[in-house]
Amino acid sequence: MKKREVQASVKDERLVQKRRDQMIKGAVTLFKQKGFHRTTTREIAKAAGFSIGTLYEYIRTKEDVLYLVCDSIYDHVSDRLQKDLALKKGTLESLKLGIANFFQVMDEMQAEVLVMYQEVKSLSRDALPYVLKKEMEMVAMFENLLTRCVENGELTLTEKQVELIAHNIFVQGQMWGFRRWALRKLFTLEEYIDLQTEILLSGIGGDVTSAEKRLENETNRTR
Repeated sequence: MKKREVQASVKDERLVQKRRDQMIKGAVTLFKQKGFHRTTTREIAKAAGFSIGTLYEYIRTKEDVLYLVCDSIYDHVSDRLQKDLALKKGTLESLKLGIANFFQVMDEMQAEVLVMYQEVKSLSRDALPYVLKKEMEMVAMFENLLTRCVENGELTLTEKQVELIAHNIFVQGQMWGFRRWALRKLFTLEEYIDLQTEILLSGIGGDVTSAEKRLENETNRTR
């Protein structure tokens, strides 16, 4: 899915990226404190360290900032999941690395992730599908990793199982972001990654067919 174009009057792409990164950082702090609707573009400009006039050289509306937050999360996840995977495609090691990298991004971008989910309701009707589509594209990255493992003989999973496990990985990463305040009392990030990965792999490495049969038998007995 192509990025939604956020217009800027400045042509220097590096400067645009720098200013927008500053904007995201300032806006995320304000959105967490005050919410999207109560935050003004003037406050975002001040938090970013430049004037309101300069702000409008890089965005057109306050809603543009939420797009930028969403794209920033997606770009970081995409970049991190591609890191070091080229030589390990279709292996359990590549899957473990992908999980670890995703969880680390969720830790590093906790504030952005929280704001995206808290304020997504503030987006217009035509904007909301864009954000939801971006989330599904992140889930699809894990579907791709899992599918490669299946094709390489590392895992035996059906298409539906691949889809569900991809969502499970995604939610487990989000859980660290949403529940970090509690989980950090129990685990370091590294311990959380190791334990969640161990639980995941022990589950999908088991006899999936037998599990499906047990579920079918339970269903038949209750009829």
